[in-house]
Amino acid sequence: MADPDLTEAHLDDRSEAPEGAVFPEGAAVNSSDEVAVLETVMRRRRSVRGFLETPVPAGTLRSIFELAQTAPSNCNVQPWRVYLASGETRDRVRAALLGVVGAAGGPVEPPRPDFDLGASFQGEYRRHQVECAVALYREIGVERGDAEGRLKAFQRNYALFDAPHVAFIGMDKSFGPSVVVDVGIYLGQLMLLLTAHGIACCPMGSLRNYPDVVRAELGVPEEIGLLVGLCFGYEDPAVPANRTRTTRAPVTDNVRFFE
Repeated sequence: MADPDLTEAHLDDRSEAPEGAVFPEGAAVNSSDEVAVLETVMRRRRSVRGFLETPVPAGTLRSIFELAQTAPSNCNVQPWRVYLASGETRDRVRAALLGVVGAAGGPVEPPRPDFDLGASFQGEYRRHQVECAVALYREIGVERGDAEGRLKAFQRNYALFDAPHVAFIGMDKSFGPSVVVDVGIYLGQLMLLLTAHGIACCPMGSLRNYPDVVRAELGVPEEIGLLVGLCFGYEDPAVPANRTRTTRAPVTDNVRFFE
């Protein structure tokens, strides 16, 4: 739903465009409807942690990933490499990942990611992180001192939250942080496309922790390092974790406007 404080004139930015401005080919003269739709999709997207077993039709998947290819990148290098597992392949990947995080009774193996992307959050960043964790654990009924409950919640990541599909997204190991930005832009565009099709998703940094397991199951080339995983499918509203809602800081906490 569009912001009620935004008038039709505000939404139609062409009315205030400078003389000689060029608009995308085929764009409508009045873009207010397009803005409203985009806003709805952006506000609807959230991380879902419980899925129905119903798979997304193959044709829908193909069209979504084809459109995601339009994401921008530095010099148009298109660095993202995506490995999408569904069906029996997804089942094998899931079982293999659960095997290294103690779900089968063994020890939890230490992470061994392709890239050192760890972060130690402090100050306001730590506050946001804790608020997110508290919101989730409150819904799934895990108390602060419940070590077994926390372990099971951790293992749910590697059970892919029962999603019927998981995409592992990476890039060439020779690339650095600037290219990670391009992959992130692609991921953001992909999530919005999924949401627009009524498909829920959850981006997961934890799925980069055991790239050798994924590489063995999906044949990921050694030169490709995994950055993130994306579980997706149709949301199961009966899963308590899906009641979780997070907040966003006011825009002035993140953006400085200068004139």
